[in-house]
Amino acid sequence: MSDDFQSRLESAIARGRRRAEHQASQQRQQEMSEEELKRLHTSYRLSLSEQIEQAVQRVADHFPGFRYESVFGEEGWGAACYRDDLRLDSGRRTNLYSRLELVIRPFSDLRVLDLKGKGTVMNRELFNRTHYAKIAEVEQEDFSQLIDSWAIEYAEMYAVKSSNA
Repeated sequence: MSDDFQSRLESAIARGRRRAEHQASQQRQQEMSEEELKRLHTSYRLSLSEQIEQAVQRVADHFPGFRYESVFGEEGWGAACYRDDLRLDSGRRTNLYSRLELVIRPFSDLRVLDLKGKGTVMNRELFNRTHYAKIAEVEQEDFSQLIDSWAIEYAEMYAVKSSNA
């Protein structure tokens, strides 16, 4: 073996090791940023789910018969209020179900903060909405305003429909 070949071989091996170390370092940084994103998501989820609970509870308090429940688990964290009415028309029985649900969905590989809202009044789904933003680009005030406006919009729609019933 020539000395030139030996030096080139040793250089190639050293470059390969440096490249492997660099890739491992990048992966550690990515994992750290993944942990940071999870931490941010949790922080947003905690503050927004508290706001959701307050908004949904206020809606439930304004309409007698609504029951409030906390929502947490695989579908997300937030709150819901619902009522199940029985209507009798000419001896016929009809159940009328109404529900408002607002949740922040769990962290996923999409790395977004995801707000989901569903509103049903007297067996009719009135809205099924989602708003999301990349966690690193979240404007928490936007989510706060949506929570309030969706809850207020639901209360208005329920008031209209229940008055006509």
